[in-house]
Amino acid sequence: MTIEKILDKVKENNPKANFDLIKRAYVFAEKAHQGQKRNSGEDYIIHTLHTAYNLAEIKLNSTTIAAGLLHDVLEDTEITKKELEKEFGKEIAFLVEGVSKLGKIKYRGTERQVENFRKLFLATGKNIRVILIRLFDRLHNLETLNYQPPEKQKRIALESLEIYAPLAYRLGIGELKGQIEDLSFPYVFPDEYKKLINQVKDKYEEREKYLKKIKSVIIKKLRKEDIQPIEIQSRSKHYYSLWQKLKRYDNDLDKIYDLVALRIIVKDVEECYQTLGVIHKLWKPLPGRIKDYIALPKPNGYQSLHTTVFCIDGRIIEFQIKTKAMHKDAEFGIAAHWYYSEQKGLKAFLKKKITKAPEDELDWVKQLKDWQKETKDFSADRYLESLKIDFFSNRIFVFTPKGDVISLPENATPVDFAYAIHTDIGNHCHQARVNNKIARLEQPLQNSDIVEIIVNKNRKPSKDWFRFIKSGLSRTRIKRFFKTELEAWRKKRATTDKIRIRKERKETTVAKPQITVKKKTKILVAGQTGISINIAKCCSPSAKSQIKAYITKSHEASIHKADCENLKRAQKKWPQKIIEATWIEK
Repeated sequence: MTIEKILDKVKENNPKANFDLIKRAYVFAEKAHQGQKRNSGEDYIIHTLHTAYNLAEIKLNSTTIAAGLLHDVLEDTEITKKELEKEFGKEIAFLVEGVSKLGKIKYRGTERQVENFRKLFLATGKNIRVILIRLFDRLHNLETLNYQPPEKQKRIALESLEIYAPLAYRLGIGELKGQIEDLSFPYVFPDEYKKLINQVKDKYEEREKYLKKIKSVIIKKLRKEDIQPIEIQSRSKHYYSLWQKLKRYDNDLDKIYDLVALRIIVKDVEECYQTLGVIHKLWKPLPGRIKDYIALPKPNGYQSLHTTVFCIDGRIIEFQIKTKAMHKDAEFGIAAHWYYSEQKGLKAFLKKKITKAPEDELDWVKQLKDWQKETKDFSADRYLESLKIDFFSNRIFVFTPKGDVISLPENATPVDFAYAIHTDIGNHCHQARVNNKIARLEQPLQNSDIVEIIVNKNRKPSKDWFRFIKSGLSRTRIKRFFKTELEAWRKKRATTDKIRIRKERKETTVAKPQITVKKKTKILVAGQTGISINIAKCCSPSAKSQIKAYITKSHEASIHKADCENLKRAQKKWPQKIIEATWIEK
């Protein structure tokens, strides 16, 4: 790998790139890493060149490629952040620092691993390119993993399967996910890997020949219908993904219909649906195997039509139909946004896009930021367990009645769904409708279910919910509810005890005079009393005002007018902290 090869790739993908910046970053990194070798015996700079080349290949912009070349200078050389910032500016310095791991002494073992993740995800919440650089850094480390000792090989590969591959998927870079999984697979499950390779070798070759026959038939038929496909590709399933699927089908390879699939790329959305019609005229589709990810994209932005049909000789084959733009998005994922921002301007690009904007609109990144705050007191083991379940486990996608997509862990329940929408909805979840039918709160949800939560302000979480909830976020929020309620009860009890003592003292000294007690105004917070409250001075709500409560760090309810500007600003940043409140007369 050479800098010339990177520059050629950048020129091919992005003629308007800042080539001077990339060259300067290379010269700086080469000097900083001079004399350093990797376990393979190669000069250390080769690793950063590979990382930068992969970033260039998926069309990331000049700043990100430069940061890729520099990504190890803070961690593995004497260069300081101040020096880096002086030479390349704050943006590149931030990206490099975000990718860098912690110092070598502060933490050990699992605790060190967790603190590195905390640091990485904190930086990712501010700029998602941090995780893109780390992913391609990890990809090259996996490609050279054979030079590491066996115990390190397994640890790095397992971490890659559990964290980094799911991260690539969440960013919409499906091919990178498959590469990370396939490189990790032989180190984590060596026996299963060897067995699978022997099992499928001939099957792949045989199906490739069969698909050539299918391809010629479908091209002729499409042309008769005035559809000129841009490209028809055969796509082989990645080994790790295939192994995972085989486990669900009793290791029966004949039940895997997408071992090798045909991908048809056409010019526009209209032709996608026309092509689907042509295929269904030729061959009968399998019931329940038609998936429209164009009308309903996956949360990571993936769009395509999928159908599985009884094809020539009765064999079952999967087709994927998409436009060229959809194919590029599936290949580059979120990375495509920075390419277009440098080429044409991000705003112009987003006008053409159906999928969401890069940083501001990636809901799961927002959730990751909130989750970081909620898990700050978790032990290292509990943090990793919650991370894997809430962000990187197998996911299901369910819908709100308005059609919004909610991503949940596999086997999640309506209670998990309720807490994913809002803490207050979870805390007062009374009943659920799934596909317009009343469902038990412990019922496992399935892909594409439409879920509606019925709220009762007098309902509280039940400790029985811990038996069936799957999401770590649900578990954390329920525990927080009980903790807050216990603290409120203790405060109320302490206040009552003080009043009783004062009364007893007064009654022993003086006779109690007769007084008239006026009506006292009280506040219900989320339908509950007993919560410690204070009246916000910024808007000074009166008993005639419509109000809402903001939950402070000390778990008090700060009462604001519903139209208070400070409250509106808080709601944008921390919507989960805003809950209903009402005045009551007593």
